[in-house]
Amino acid sequence: MRRYKGLKRRRRPLKIRQQVVATQKQFIRGVILLLGITLLIIFVFGDHGLLQLYKMKRERATVQAHIVQLRKEREKVTAEKNRLENDLQYIEKLARERYRMVKPGEKVYKVISKKTEN
Repeated sequence: MRRYKGLKRRRRPLKIRQQVVATQKQFIRGVILLLGITLLIIFVFGDHGLLQLYKMKRERATVQAHIVQLRKEREKVTAEKNRLENDLQYIEKLARERYRMVKPGEKVYKVISKKTEN
């Protein structure tokens, strides 16, 4: 080390140092920008990104609407089942309307509608 004690280290000229610093800053900005864009793309389009979240919310709303519809249908079927088990007048009405059944001694009249010509 003593050998070099008398020698002074040469510094780069100020203009070159400023260019080097500016280049380093520009490089760092570029790296940060690239990382930011990469993170943004992952955040929006990734497996757990915003786009996927939006699709899942839409699908969830559709499934919930379907569940509500099925519950209403189940209530109707349960009510129909209870009426068929307990309501004799309802059973008689269905037998007359759907299966054209009559009680003994009743007469059935068939109504024929006229076709209208234009």
